[in-house]
Amino acid sequence: MGTWGFLTNHALVLIHIANHPRSTLREIAAATGITERSALTILRMLEADAIVSRQKEGRRNHYQVDFAALIEHQKQSPYTLGVLAGNFMAMAERLEAART
Repeated sequence: MGTWGFLTNHALVLIHIANHPRSTLREIAAATGITERSALTILRMLEADAIVSRQKEGRRNHYQVDFAALIEHQKQSPYTLGVLAGNFMAMAERLEAART
């Protein structure tokens, strides 16, 4: 049986490029624990949904996350980003309390 992660690979890639917009495909894959091919597929999906854009800077890419597009895309979910963030914060507090 395989293992599972709390966040999807799409979420991990999105978070990584939001924090490291000049990452290479290899760096994105390594940071998220997926193959370069999977990272490229996810980036293309995010670009197709206009959530991520890419600009060439010399030999490297610069990624930009369109948070307005992300919010629009998120409207397909029953949970808002605010609700998700609130729940993550509550879980983080419980985990911290459990450690002490």
